[in-house]
Amino acid sequence: MEFIIDSVQDTFELGNKIGSLAKASDIFCLTGDLGTGKTHITKGIAKGLGVTDNITSPTFNIVNEYHSGRLILYHFDVYRVNDPDEIYAIGFDEYIFGDGVSVIEWANYIEELIPKEYVHIHIQKLPELSDNHRKITIKYFGDKYSYLKELERC
Repeated sequence: MEFIIDSVQDTFELGNKIGSLAKASDIFCLTGDLGTGKTHITKGIAKGLGVTDNITSPTFNIVNEYHSGRLILYHFDVYRVNDPDEIYAIGFDEYIFGDGVSVIEWANYIEELIPKEYVHIHIQKLPELSDNHRKITIKYFGDKYSYLKELERC
């Protein structure tokens, strides 16, 4: 699925729709250049989950946990991870195979650790249209994510 987005608000709203559909143990892997909107879509996913906390990028913590929604949100930012063992040291498996929803920014940095079933969300700038335009491509791997077909109606 591809979406052409022309504002931060539209990015947030797409994330909100994803979050409203998300289920326990879902894994959303976000990729894209710096400043494309990975944290904005994460904020939308959080909103869709009913998270009321302020969402911030866990750049220096690796993971932030949010417990105020209908499911726990585990928000990873692995941009500064130099060694996959750092991820294992924080209990990565317990997070991603638990009952919460995991959102992993910069997932391409740890792709060897990502399970076979996940959702890949790639955000790409479209400077030929404007500074605000983005192409958001969503691909899912595993039948458990077939519910995302509902996004095609957006």
